[in-house]
Amino acid sequence: MRKALSLSLALLGASALAQAPSIAAPTVTWFKDLKVLSSLSVGDDGDLYFIGSDNRLHRTDARGVERWNLPVGDIGRASPVVTPQGTVIAASYDDHIYAADPSGKQLWRTRLDGDIFATPALRADGSLIAATASGTVYALGPGGQVLWTFKVGAPVFSSPAVALDGTIYFGAHNNRLYALTPGGRLKWTFGAGSLVFSSPAIDRQGNVYFGSSDRKLYSLDPAGKLRWTRQTALFINASPIVTSGDLVVVGSYDGKVYAVNTAGEDAWVYAAGAPVAAAAAELADGSIVVPDLAGTVHAIGPNGQARWTLKTGKKIDTSVAVSDRGVLYFSTEGGGLSAVERQAPLADGPWTSFRNVPAGWGRVLTPQEAAARTAAKRAALAALPATRPNTAAPTQPAPAAPAPAPTRPVTPPLAPTRTPQAAAEAAGRGARVVGGQVALPLSDLTAALGARVQVLTPRTVTLVFSGAGATPRTLPVQFAGRTAYVPLAALKTLPGVTLRLAGAGLELRQGERLLTLPLQVAALAPLRQEPEYPAVVRR
Repeated sequence: MRKALSLSLALLGASALAQAPSIAAPTVTWFKDLKVLSSLSVGDDGDLYFIGSDNRLHRTDARGVERWNLPVGDIGRASPVVTPQGTVIAASYDDHIYAADPSGKQLWRTRLDGDIFATPALRADGSLIAATASGTVYALGPGGQVLWTFKVGAPVFSSPAVALDGTIYFGAHNNRLYALTPGGRLKWTFGAGSLVFSSPAIDRQGNVYFGSSDRKLYSLDPAGKLRWTRQTALFINASPIVTSGDLVVVGSYDGKVYAVNTAGEDAWVYAAGAPVAAAAAELADGSIVVPDLAGTVHAIGPNGQARWTLKTGKKIDTSVAVSDRGVLYFSTEGGGLSAVERQAPLADGPWTSFRNVPAGWGRVLTPQEAAARTAAKRAALAALPATRPNTAAPTQPAPAAPAPAPTRPVTPPLAPTRTPQAAAEAAGRGARVVGGQVALPLSDLTAALGARVQVLTPRTVTLVFSGAGATPRTLPVQFAGRTAYVPLAALKTLPGVTLRLAGAGLELRQGERLLTLPLQVAALAPLRQEPEYPAVVRR
């Protein structure tokens, strides 16, 4: 037995130690028939924006209670865009772009030369890039004035994406991806094998990713040179995302979701079982959330394993929207809107959702904007009122009742009466397998070590230890729900920290301090006997 425990401890750093425990599917907090037709956008304050089948632009609060609506002349499928100033931009099939102020008063409308299916991109200077089914790309000033146009000569249903240097990327129904200068001049085009309906995503190096009806996922460098392709079994209309871990994730009509690293190598392939037409979204806990056309919302773990599924029975062809408060929203055929609360917000990464931010900007963020987005998510989570886990039926609001606040990815201040040993015992009791590794809850661990959190991101935490001249240390973290966990193996990288199995669990020595964690490694990560030739031996 002791030999097995020692071997388990030695293997703690291996990611394949054990499969993460399955997570029960969350319940839908509330469902409302709001006649949602377009993709949904979420403002920084948590309010929701969409175009309905009633030909109106709607703004509701986070619970779906309407604040105002504005007629837009026809239906629309493009996501509304919410500017940092609170102006709402909406595109309609009546050939117009509309702008409304935060109170719902129309500021302007500009007529273009055809239906507008693609979501406009908001540039850093407040101007917009919009494209039409008649094959023209427009740049509009903040007041709606036309700055320039570019004639494509083929319908554009691919939502433009704007790189950090201002380059504008979009696909067209002449089988080509286009790159324009910020001033609207052609930089280059690239020919795919069929229609480009998919909207581009951009990684940290400026490389571009998109799908095509020729069944391929494409990667191009900023100069338009082909880097690689990934073949799928059917066409790719969905828009890719680029995760915080630099994986390109996209769904195909072949019923699978593909995760490919930026070098073009498969990381994993997930079988959704039904065609996927919407973009995925990466959450801060590492989950990839994506709906399929059969009406199932899938949460996929970092290694491609199924975390949970929610079945609605109605087609979902628009992406899941995620608020900074960690609420997932998705609309089903017929216009019903569902909300799932107490999830993680979007992960921080190059392009972690359709249009890259909940407000639908469609551009690469500057470092300052990215830092502001991270701070906004933390502030939104910290401001959440105390709620209990959802137990309501999918079509009913969850009952409200006072309860302890959920654990969020923010470390609370240490309680003055809590000893390091008490915190260590709490850390041991709270240990679990996360992402295939035995991990300890961050808040209890920091209290046990006498440290405080300096910076917490969806992937890492930087700790500051007591004592003059102590050097901050950065450790990996993973989230399960809203709780941050540190892999036990990562503690070996801290100076002066040693780990030793003992009869009562695990002894952690930090300098002169000795802490005992009631942690049974073998129970958390049991050794499994596997056949030597699993593909041949059958039991």
